[in-house]
Amino acid sequence: MDLLSLRCFQIVARHEHISRAADELRVAQPSVSRTIARLEAELGVPLFDRRGRRIRLNRHGAAFLRRVERALGELDDGRRELADAARGDGGSVTLAAETLLTLTGVLSAFRAAHPGVDVRLRQSPAEVMVRQLRAREVDLCFASQPLAGAALTSVVLLREEVLLAVPAGHRLAGREGVEVATLDGEPFVTPGPGHWQRVLADRIFAAAGVRPLVVCEGDEPGAVLDLVAAGLGVALVPAMARESGTREIVAWARLAAPDCHRELRLVRHRDAYESAAALAFADFALRHFHERSAP
Repeated sequence: MDLLSLRCFQIVARHEHISRAADELRVAQPSVSRTIARLEAELGVPLFDRRGRRIRLNRHGAAFLRRVERALGELDDGRRELADAARGDGGSVTLAAETLLTLTGVLSAFRAAHPGVDVRLRQSPAEVMVRQLRAREVDLCFASQPLAGAALTSVVLLREEVLLAVPAGHRLAGREGVEVATLDGEPFVTPGPGHWQRVLADRIFAAAGVRPLVVCEGDEPGAVLDLVAAGLGVALVPAMARESGTREIVAWARLAAPDCHRELRLVRHRDAYESAAALAFADFALRHFHERSAP
């Protein structure tokens, strides 16, 4: 059992697909299959259930994956710790967020205060952020919905209202206390399933027995306001967006739904190595959002 075999298993387990894993590893598909077969023979149990060309991680594989991710994570942490010590500069930090608009303000302020730090960004859905934290692919996540994981810790940075964005001249423009029931059958623009805005919309609509007409769903949350402005439909949008430069292209309304808000959380892996740059960004973000929400 060697590190290359364990890395191969980790990636195959992530994709549950041999050819996709081979593409990521940049090796031939038969090589990946042989590596997994050798690993299973060495361990004495199958790690995947196979049905034709499809594979699924079984209970043995899931248990082994937890150990592999922990071991490889420790090695990655050691590599990063030594690299940070050798660099002697500001270091680097990798961040993930569902919506990058959330980070524009804090990024601008952080880069001005810490010009020597290399900041890298990933836009990821919630389930991908969990995997990225476990695999040490990111240092900090900014999530607008809970991330499930035994070793994950979080702190609330911001609690803000979520507003209804409507096209200019819409019948609901400027209204306060709009009942959710009035949106029954209304054309609705939303990110795809799993995104926090969609999770929120599904929850409040289900509670009101409402079925809006979804006319657009996709993976570009930043395009939602432009689509609303084009008259395609209405959308649930965080109040932060109204404060940005796009606030004037749509009109706004407030829903009479007590839970129509989002909580932005800073999420990190409790057992992962945190570089000086990651610690600095976490502390800076806590102060930044605290000051932003202060009366």
